[in-house]
Amino acid sequence: MSFLFLMTVALLAPVYDDPPAKDKDKGDVLPKPKKVENPASSGEIDNAMKRGIAYLLENQNKDGSWGNARNTKDLNIYAPTPASHLAYRGGCTALVVCALCETATGDPAAVKALEQGEKWIFEKLPDLRRDTPDVIYNIWGHAYGIKALVRMYKRLPDDKERQEKIKKAIAYQIEMLGRYESVDGGWGYYDFKAGTQKPATDATSFITATVLIALKEADELGVKAPEKLIKRGVASIERQRKKDNSYLYGEYLKYKPMMPINRPGGSLGRSQACNLALRLWGDKTIDDTVMRTWLDRLYARNLWLDMGRKRPVPHESYFQIAGYFFFYGHYYASLCIDALPEADRPFYQEHLAKVLLPLQEKDGSWWDYPLYNYHYSYGTAYALMSLKRAQKLPAKP
Repeated sequence: MSFLFLMTVALLAPVYDDPPAKDKDKGDVLPKPKKVENPASSGEIDNAMKRGIAYLLENQNKDGSWGNARNTKDLNIYAPTPASHLAYRGGCTALVVCALCETATGDPAAVKALEQGEKWIFEKLPDLRRDTPDVIYNIWGHAYGIKALVRMYKRLPDDKERQEKIKKAIAYQIEMLGRYESVDGGWGYYDFKAGTQKPATDATSFITATVLIALKEADELGVKAPEKLIKRGVASIERQRKKDNSYLYGEYLKYKPMMPINRPGGSLGRSQACNLALRLWGDKTIDDTVMRTWLDRLYARNLWLDMGRKRPVPHESYFQIAGYFFFYGHYYASLCIDALPEADRPFYQEHLAKVLLPLQEKDGSWWDYPLYNYHYSYGTAYALMSLKRAQKLPAKP
C-alpha cells in the first residue's frame, strides 16, 4: 500500500470537529464528560484482566515472542522486507512483556511466559534495524523495548548481574534511537524524502512522544540519553503543538494546521502522549489543568476515536483518525491519569474502565486495527496496562 494512497484516503475523509475551543476566561466551557453511573467494580476489572492475560498466554509464539505476519487482507500496511515484521514483532512483544510485568507476576504460568518473552527480548531486540531507506518501523521496537527492559529490571531487584545486563541493553537501544533520529530532531517511521543514512523523515508528534516517555523511564534508572537527543525531540513536539494542545500528526503538515487530523478531534489519540512527554521533560505549561482538559476531551468526545476502531483503511474515519490510535491513546491517557493528584483520578479511572471493558472480545483479547496478526497482542497489552491504572487505590485508613 503506497504512502500516496494513504494520504489520498486521509484527504478524502469526512470532516467534523468539536465546537471551537473557547476561552475559559470569557466563561466558555470545553467538553466535560458526565460522571459515570454504576462504575465498574474492582472484581469486574480483575476478571477482564485475567481473561486478557489468558489470551496472551495461549497465543505466545514458540520462540517466546508475540504476533506474526500470517494473517493478511487485501489492504496491508506497507512492509517491504522481513525486517518490517521483526520490527512489528519487537514492538508487539515488548508491549506484552510490559503488560505481563505489570499485571501477572503472581501467576506461575504467566511468569513462565514472561520469562520466555524476556529471553526473546534479550536475544532479538538488538537485531532491530531500519529495513529499507524509506521504512523505519524499528523505532517502535526500540522505544517499547526500553519500556520492557525497565520493567524487567524492576521485576527481579535482587539479581544485580541481570540488572547490569539490562542497563547495557537499554543503553544500546538508546544508541539506536540516536542513529535513527530525524535530521531535524524527533522520530518518524518513514523517510519518503531522501532515504539518507541520517533519516530525512519529518518527525511525527506521537512517535517522538512515545520515545521521550520511554527515555524518561530509562533516565530514572540512571541510564541517560544524550541531552541533545532529548532537547531536539522536545523541540520537535513543541513545533507541532497548537495553542489548544492539540498536536499535528507530523511536521510535514505544519502548513495545514486545520486539516481534520490536526484539529482537537483528530488529536484525541495523540495529545495524551504528547502532553505527558513534554511534562515529564520539564515543560511547566503542561499543568494539571491541561491534563484534565484533554482527559475531559477524550471521554466527552470518545466516539470520534471509536468510529475509527476496526476500520481496515488507515485514516478513513472522521477527523482522519486511524483505528490503531484507539488503545494507544487510552494507554497514554491512563499514564496522564496517574500523573494527576490522587483525588482527581477516580473520575477518569471510572471513565477509562467504562470505555475498555465492553470492548473485550469473546476470546479475551482487545484489538482496534487489523495489522497482520499483531493487533490482538498489542491491543490486549495496551488494554491490560490501562485497566491496571483504572483500578482505584483502596481508601486509606
